[in-house]
Amino acid sequence: MTAARSITVAGAGAIGCFVGGMLAAQGRKVTLLARPRMIEQINKDGLHLTDFGSLSLAVMPSQISLTDHPAGLTEAGVILVTVKTADTPDIAVMIATYAPRNAVVVSLQNGLEAVNILRKMLPGFDVRAGMVPFNIVRQPDSTFHRATSGNIVIEAGPGALAELLATPDMPVTETGAISDVQWGKLLINLNNALNALSGLSLQQQLLSRSWRRVMAAQMVEALTVLRAHGIRPLSNTPLPSRMIPWVLRLPTPLFSRIASKMLTIDPKARTSMFYDLENRKPTEIDALQGTIIGLGKSISVPTPICERVSKLVKEAEKAGAGVPSLSPSDI
Repeated sequence: MTAARSITVAGAGAIGCFVGGMLAAQGRKVTLLARPRMIEQINKDGLHLTDFGSLSLAVMPSQISLTDHPAGLTEAGVILVTVKTADTPDIAVMIATYAPRNAVVVSLQNGLEAVNILRKMLPGFDVRAGMVPFNIVRQPDSTFHRATSGNIVIEAGPGALAELLATPDMPVTETGAISDVQWGKLLINLNNALNALSGLSLQQQLLSRSWRRVMAAQMVEALTVLRAHGIRPLSNTPLPSRMIPWVLRLPTPLFSRIASKMLTIDPKARTSMFYDLENRKPTEIDALQGTIIGLGKSISVPTPICERVSKLVKEAEKAGAGVPSLSPSDI
């Protein structure tokens, strides 16, 4: 798989613009399939890519192709799907209609449901799962800021796909155990809802032992369900998934010392679900807590914490008043 192979980002929001921009900055042939408003902004300002460290890249409009029409998929060698889970069926129809059958389709989406939808709706395509561990925050003037650390992991398959998608500042690795990696990420992503309900930054939330105890309890509940199904999540941190709740419960000074060696977090970082509630958009709660709730029900294992969190997020969605700024005791 050569660097000349065209890459189309299908549904370029925050993650898609950052990943696509990083690739375009390294000379890859990239097309962003995005909403007209996003295209207008990028044509005006270009793409600016920053992170919690020293990253600062500018991508000019001339370095990247922009389109709001699915015909932008017709020459794609690789398609990176970055839409929310609920929008996956629509993107799958576009890919089936416009994309060449030899295109590799990579899901860079939360949860496990989205890639399963793609596999079901795109028979004959090489569909691979992926895991993006970091958060991207969209800022003014088409700036996309990587607010947490971690490297992208994709499902192993024919061709040097990881080599094509990797850049010096955005490593990509392949694994034959992508499902286990996705389950590990889903466990971490269960905190997306807690962060959104809290209204705090991730750093503020993680420095609160009360919030960490809620996080730990929710994770233990999910681990119990996964264990009952024979699922062994693979952590993308140096700690095994089963040890994370124990670390979360530690006193804050000790927790901070351990966590600082595993994860870098921008002081202003928040989860994508925070921004969904803040911007009055639908969340992915059903693809996260909903997955654990469904698995629990299938084997009669109770999931009261996930059910409570899901209920509170859906109430906040319905209210349309932004983040509710709840306390741990409210959960």
